[in-house]
Amino acid sequence: MSKEIILNDDNFKSEVLESDLPVLVDFWATWCGPCRMIAPFVEQLAEEYDGKFKVGKVNTEEAPGITSQFGVISIPTLLFFKDGKPIDQVIGAVSKDAIAKKMESLL
Repeated sequence: MSKEIILNDDNFKSEVLESDLPVLVDFWATWCGPCRMIAPFVEQLAEEYDGKFKVGKVNTEEAPGITSQFGVISIPTLLFFKDGKPIDQVIGAVSKDAIAKKMESLL
């Protein structure tokens, strides 16, 4: 079972901005090839960091408000939140190790 949280306008504040844990938010779209390339990495990291990190996904076409609120113009964009604030980001397809290193730096 996936540990990823599907984020939208209704739950973004409670799941991300008010989270006690750091949060990785994956901004993606179904038509985006690089998004599909990193999706398995994001899913694996959600499992591996369960209880230490939250991992959520924002479909940019279904949540344009959240997407524009955080200035996401290229996808995939991974935003890393801590204490309700975006701390770091990765834009484009990157390795699982690169994502994990960013996560580790926030623990």
